[in-house]
Amino acid sequence: MKYVLAGASGFLGTALARDLEADGHEVLRLVRRGPTQPGELRWDPARGELDLSALGDPDVLVNLAGANIGRPWTPSYKKVLRESRVSTTATLAAAAAQLERRPVLITQSGIGGYGLDCGDRILTEDSELGDGFLADVVRLWEGALEPARAAGCRVASLRTGVVLARKAPAFQLLSLPFRLGVGGRFGSGTQYFPVVSLTDWLRAVRFVAENDTLSGPVNVTLPNPVTNAEFAKHLATALHRPALIPVPAFLMRAVLGEFAWELLGSNRALPTRLQSANFTFHHPTAPTALAAALT
Repeated sequence: MKYVLAGASGFLGTALARDLEADGHEVLRLVRRGPTQPGELRWDPARGELDLSALGDPDVLVNLAGANIGRPWTPSYKKVLRESRVSTTATLAAAAAQLERRPVLITQSGIGGYGLDCGDRILTEDSELGDGFLADVVRLWEGALEPARAAGCRVASLRTGVVLARKAPAFQLLSLPFRLGVGGRFGSGTQYFPVVSLTDWLRAVRFVAENDTLSGPVNVTLPNPVTNAEFAKHLATALHRPALIPVPAFLMRAVLGEFAWELLGSNRALPTRLQSANFTFHHPTAPTALAAALT
């Protein structure tokens, strides 16, 4: 199969391209810099520019592009976060709608779309989107798929938890305090903390790409959700470190501002659509996902 990949230089994009090419798939990477290398195509999503003739006849378009979410959300950076996701998705959707053979279009999305704090409520793909900045971003992000959907493309948005892998930036930030012996839960620790192993995320992307029954939002999270306190305990055990020093909620809000709610809020999301389509997780629990990340 031929994949066109936006965001190929990021951690997830690099891992996905490597995984696909190892299995003999063709990967065309969309890049904003120039000049390009073999297997690359320059585009300008801010201007909506993408050379359709240079795409060839792709089977799957995948958008993993987006500015780093793990930094303080100033008003100007909020605009960057939003536009980096919406403009790339919209450009790919417009391209997919114009190609003679309609490809599958998959975009990364976020579990934060369900809202700031959903407590113990179980969240499936049929749950309504909630409130907060990320929920608003997800509405626009996934809404940008509409031109491709209207043109007859199968589209899917992967609402993904924190991807666990040794070199994943988010996991490195989460694990650093534990490695230093000062790790612990965030706030009360009772909030559900959605995560997934890199292996299962990669498998889920390809499963969605190849499974004609899957479209719309798709949760990519552990089928056995854990609270933040449970995750902290499992992470400490995996690293052979203590988990004795909780990070107070007020301190997180003071340092991280609005972004703190993405760590303090609760999202008990289940991968209902993946499991209904008979997707099986290699790492269905936090301990197995952490063990895979640290291997």
